[in-house]
Amino acid sequence: MLNSEQIDFYNLNGYLSVDNVYNDSQIKSLSDVTNEFVEKSRLVTEENEMFALESDHSANNPRLTRIKSPHKFHIIFEQAMKDDKMLDILQDLIGKDIRIQTTKLNMKMPGGGRQVEWHTDWGHYPHTNDDLLAVGIPLDDITEENGCLMVMPGSHKWTATSHHEDGFFVGAVDIDSINIQKTKYIISKTGGISIHHVRTLHGSAPNMSNKPRRLLLFEFRAADAFPLNGLGMSWDEWNKLIVRGEPTIQPRLEKVPVFFPQPLKYEHGSIFGVQSNLKKSHFSKSK
Repeated sequence: MLNSEQIDFYNLNGYLSVDNVYNDSQIKSLSDVTNEFVEKSRLVTEENEMFALESDHSANNPRLTRIKSPHKFHIIFEQAMKDDKMLDILQDLIGKDIRIQTTKLNMKMPGGGRQVEWHTDWGHYPHTNDDLLAVGIPLDDITEENGCLMVMPGSHKWTATSHHEDGFFVGAVDIDSINIQKTKYIISKTGGISIHHVRTLHGSAPNMSNKPRRLLLFEFRAADAFPLNGLGMSWDEWNKLIVRGEPTIQPRLEKVPVFFPQPLKYEHGSIFGVQSNLKKSHFSKSK
């Protein structure tokens, strides 16, 4: 459970770090299974339903950007997703009825692992209310050198932030008019978690260190937050996404600012693909 100071900090800034949520045994199991998936990726030559690849990925040098929906492929990730200690923390922030949004394991390999441009998760999937957040579980100690998460404090209270360029949704925000000096770096130790609000502006630079940066991400929503672009699944499937509490047939409607994430110039399966249409990157691998 969070104390009142932690809750107030999250509500004011749109992010939070909490230490000692997962124990050493849990992190080791998650890391070992992740290594098994990396080994499996040696047989993969192009992106599929499980793996997103770096352009220089090969059997001899497996380099992933993401393991997609890892909870669907191994019980150890599902167990971490339903961990009671973690869900107790979320209950203090978005209520007792909680539904999973999605899971992913973002990987930045040493020596240039791909950056994620500045964006808000809200820009990609607006809902009927904004009681949504993302939980980051580091499988390696995460530092500024290996591409830690960067957030803009208080940005979750801004008006709608466009993720469009030349009329197309590109999944990133032009930050030229934003005072980037206010950025906060989220340094994370294994066992702890980071949390950021769905409307918090965030990004991460390339990993230019000689150490990996593996971050397991669980995105959750209050059970009464319904996606504006439809469920995309049957009602039974929708309600199977509840990880704590009960489902509802009453979406909670709030006056929240939205730019709809369309039209796409090209169809892409991940944020990396969508952001590849950007004319200008705000992160350089030469940094």
